[in-house]
Amino acid sequence: MAQKLEFRVNGRTVRIELDPQRALLGVLRGPLALTGTKYGCGEGLCGACTVLLDGQAVRSCMTPLAAVDGKDVLTIEGLSRDGKLDALQEAFVEHGGLQCGYCTSGMILTATALLRATPHPSRDAIRQALERNLCRCAAHQRILDAVLGASGAGVRP
Repeated sequence: MAQKLEFRVNGRTVRIELDPQRALLGVLRGPLALTGTKYGCGEGLCGACTVLLDGQAVRSCMTPLAAVDGKDVLTIEGLSRDGKLDALQEAFVEHGGLQCGYCTSGMILTATALLRATPHPSRDAIRQALERNLCRCAAHQRILDAVLGASGAGVRP
């Protein structure tokens, strides 16, 4: 049964009437046309669909719309400002922290949540935070270097 819901996505208020049990991922990619959030496994295991919900990394494929009502959602599209990538996105480019790019938005948003909570994490803390985000291209070392670089730890490619 459809229900009226209101939440903010990347700072913009969204008002929709949909089934509150519908997954956030489908709404982001469908009606909202925010395709940077990827469909991976559909079971919350790979991290490709990660977004921030009130600052916390969540799997949008497993998050019902009812859980976002009245809250803030941040997708990869919301990180850049005025056409300029944020520091973590720039670090991913600089360090080659991507290959095919499919996992990249989920990795970046998970790392964003980590850096907001812990501005200067250790390599082990980054590894632990990202352990449930899968990269099938084996770019994990470069991803860790990118997050360290963005944190100011001085890691350079």
